[in-house]
Amino acid sequence: MEPTRRLEPAKRRRSNTRARLLAGALEVFAERGFHGASVEDICERAGFTRGAFYSNFGSKDELVLALFQATTDRLLEQIEALLPDLASQPGTLLDAVLSLLDETAPDQRQWHLISAEFTLHALRDPDAAEALNKQRTMFRESLTRLVEQITETSGTTLTVPAEQFVRMVIAVHEGARSQSLLEPGEVPAGSLEHTFLPMVLEAVSRPSR
Repeated sequence: MEPTRRLEPAKRRRSNTRARLLAGALEVFAERGFHGASVEDICERAGFTRGAFYSNFGSKDELVLALFQATTDRLLEQIEALLPDLASQPGTLLDAVLSLLDETAPDQRQWHLISAEFTLHALRDPDAAEALNKQRTMFRESLTRLVEQITETSGTTLTVPAEQFVRMVIAVHEGARSQSLLEPGEVPAGSLEHTFLPMVLEAVSRPSR
């Protein structure tokens, strides 16, 4: 048997182990918090030993960043697949961005808890902040590219940098998500974004000459 073929099952096992650890961590972090969850808790939920954890991740920080990376990777894949259609439908700009923000985290409550807590952790830890900023930059750049493609194809010009517009959309989306999770009856999911962001878009866009 060729060496590369012998390595394939090992790679698949490692990939499966990593995926199960990430899924287990997602659940444990949402239940107990980033600081309240131990490596042992994560391993128990995923069905592995500490050795399996540390052969894949150097720390809980590294694991959380891997979760962010997986989210970014899904976003990039979705944009590559959807961009040709979205770029030819300018009226979908906001819907496209907000839909992608939602689809990257199917369980909004679970993801919001982890994202918010790790952001607080990063505010206190310079190394975590640097790593998180790199992940958020990748995420933001992919959305910015989508906005630029759609505006260019639709003959629309933003009067502010596309990257700043994306930052504002993300900020509104994250703040609105917090309110809708706390008061779902008063603030249905997506209601604030879809009510106010079109007004913002209209205020910062004009037809290209």
